[in-house]
Amino acid sequence: MAGAKRVCVIGAGPAGIAAGKNCALAGLAFVVFEKNDKVGGNWVFNAKTGHSSVYENTHIISSKTWSEYEDFPMPADYPDYPNHRQLQAYFESYARHFGVYDRIRFNTVVTSAVKNGDGGWDIAWVDAEGRETTEAFDVLMVANGHHWNPKFPEYEGKFDGKYIHSHDFKGVNEEWRGKNVLVIGAGNSACDVAVETARIAGKVCVSMRSPQWFVPKYIFGKPSDVFAAQTKWLPRPIKQWSFAKILKLLQGNYKNYGLPENTALPLSHHPTLNSDFIDFVRHGRIGPRPGVKRLLGDRVEFTDGRVEAFDIICACTGFWISFPFFDPKFINFQHAARVPLFRRMMHAEHKTLYFIGLFQPLGCIWPLADYQARLACAEILGDYARPADMAAAIQHEIEHPHFKFSAGLRHSTQVDYHAFRNELKAELKKAGIDIGAAPAGVASKYKKTPAVGGAGSASGQRLQSA
Repeated sequence: MAGAKRVCVIGAGPAGIAAGKNCALAGLAFVVFEKNDKVGGNWVFNAKTGHSSVYENTHIISSKTWSEYEDFPMPADYPDYPNHRQLQAYFESYARHFGVYDRIRFNTVVTSAVKNGDGGWDIAWVDAEGRETTEAFDVLMVANGHHWNPKFPEYEGKFDGKYIHSHDFKGVNEEWRGKNVLVIGAGNSACDVAVETARIAGKVCVSMRSPQWFVPKYIFGKPSDVFAAQTKWLPRPIKQWSFAKILKLLQGNYKNYGLPENTALPLSHHPTLNSDFIDFVRHGRIGPRPGVKRLLGDRVEFTDGRVEAFDIICACTGFWISFPFFDPKFINFQHAARVPLFRRMMHAEHKTLYFIGLFQPLGCIWPLADYQARLACAEILGDYARPADMAAAIQHEIEHPHFKFSAGLRHSTQVDYHAFRNELKAELKKAGIDIGAAPAGVASKYKKTPAVGGAGSASGQRLQSA
């Protein structure tokens, strides 16, 4: 792909601005299309429903140590788990620092992306004034995220009360006070919603079809991912067994307070990080329930035969992977058990197409999305060659997951943070890019990088703590 190339980046969330940054550093001409008016994607809080965003009191669930971009540290006074306002400010500072911000077309919706006869892409979009435009690009980087298209569960019957998805949960207000609330799901969003709601609701129950591992945000005084990083040298089965023992030591047996007990080891499915959920359950403020069998107007029947009345149901049941700008006959991963991409980013048949950030790590997406974008730019510049047999390389990844992840769409893009980081490092090394040792979980990993927005900043913008 040598020669001048124009790159289209769809999305100005954490992955999209990392894609833009790497294009800028590689000297590539690029445009970032963003449907909202700020950078940050889901981390831009918007109280209006219909806009995928965090809720009002959201904090990140991975620590800043393993969430910040490795070449752009968060401010030293940020807490271990920053809130959404701090993170949106961080993303905006990052975009300005690396010269991405002025290349973003805000309030612009990409309506179609079609591969043209030259191997490039005809991108159509609508701007804030409703004007429709189509322009050709040589390369397409898709960074539209995979936490925006809500997936509702299907049940027999109908519910007559308020029925929403976590997609539309922005916080609790007087409408929730004293109400009976059912939260469906037991992932990170479900536990956050249950805890927030339990502060003012009359009764809160959580329906979970299968057991979960609930991980506190701190283990032995350290953020849980920082603690876990210190054991990454252990063989995986031993690491999983040890982690299970630690969680049982800290929390006791789940069955003692009504939660289903796990038979699978930790890390075999995406963990739920929440320090309050178990505490709320043990104090009786959240009641565990089995799966929902059917809806009965103002009541819900569970699989154990219990029937209870509820005023509000919040389904925290995940999101579909979807690309509204692609013809579904062209690319459709919505029902894929494992998304068929090399290093979760390269398609076997479309060499000028890259997916940036389309994976779910046991950790944070953003630093590894930066690696993916850097690898994409290396290939665009002709410094990297993908495997000759892409179909075989993709199939090998599918058949050799980092852990034996549970079946289901929830794990269609699952990776282990450290294993995936090493895989991307290995690919970058083939392009002559040596990342170096993995972060040690301490500030010293940034010795050679400027502070955020400091004197060495290209933009001169200093990020103020929120």
